Amino acid sequence: MIISASRRTDIPAFYWDWFCARLKAGYADVVNPFNRRQVSRISLQPDCVDCIVFWTKDPTPMLEKLEVLEPYSYYVQVSLTPYEVDVEANLRPKEEIIKAMQALSMKLGRHRVVWRYDPILLNDNYTKEKHLAWFSQTLAQLAPYIERCVISFIDLYAKTKKNTQGFNLHELSEDEMREMAAGLARIAKGSGIVLQTCSEAVDLSAFGIGHGACLDGALIERITGRPVKKTKAKSQRPLCNCVESFDIGQYDTCIHGCRYCYANASPQRAQQGFAAHNNSSSLLTGRLLGDEHITEHGR
Repeated sequence: MIISASRRTDIPAFYWDWFCARLKAGYADVVNPFNRRQVSRISLQPDCVDCIVFWTKDPTPMLEKLEVLEPYSYYVQVSLTPYEVDVEANLRPKEEIIKAMQALSMKLGRHRVVWRYDPILLNDNYTKEKHLAWFSQTLAQLAPYIERCVISFIDLYAKTKKNTQGFNLHELSEDEMREMAAGLARIAKGSGIVLQTCSEAVDLSAFGIGHGACLDGALIERITGRPVKKTKAKSQRPLCNCVESFDIGQYDTCIHGCRYCYANASPQRAQQGFAAHNNSSSLLTGRLLGDEHITEHGR
């Protein structure tokens, strides 16, 4: 069983103490977002978990309690982009995040820290030239510490459109994607870093950029040393290459304040979700009321 932590929120940045408590308890509960009485109880016992895959924009809190993960196989994906407080309101300085990525890599190995340059968005402030300059500067600092960088271009979901009003964003055309990809590939050439896309239809193989996966079966096999059932995730977008997993996060709980976020209905909803969090609860936010139907997974 593969654990996703999480597509829906940033567990390492905001809920690391809760996650450590859930490892100790041996399970986490996840509420169906459409029916609170339907609860999945996900086993976190080491003998039930093949691998844990983390998503985060700030792995700094992880460094304080990495020892809790010793019984598990895992890797960490860190989203690091050039955006300032107008787009990513509540992030610590990017230089500190880079240092945390370097520290993680020294503890885990280069293959277990994945840089996500995601999403790539364009407007009058964040131009192609600005992206390429920042990517070049950041790659110089990260290249000795990572093996792979995953890129993705912004998708303007309804939530994203609502939260980015006035930003003059547009979905990139295939020509714009290829132009950006050519520049990124040119910068990465000779660095030893593999560039891949995430859930993109555009063919960038001419620039040496292939289609990747966040929940990567091949990487999981490399880390665990065991074969993994590579069933494609059913609940994801058609172009997603991820393997099946159980996600223990919850929507409307990430308070980074990223304007492009698809996981929050609004910043206010996210703050409400964060305020309802309790480290002693089996749920990421809120508590069980006793009238739920609980389905166990992994035991």
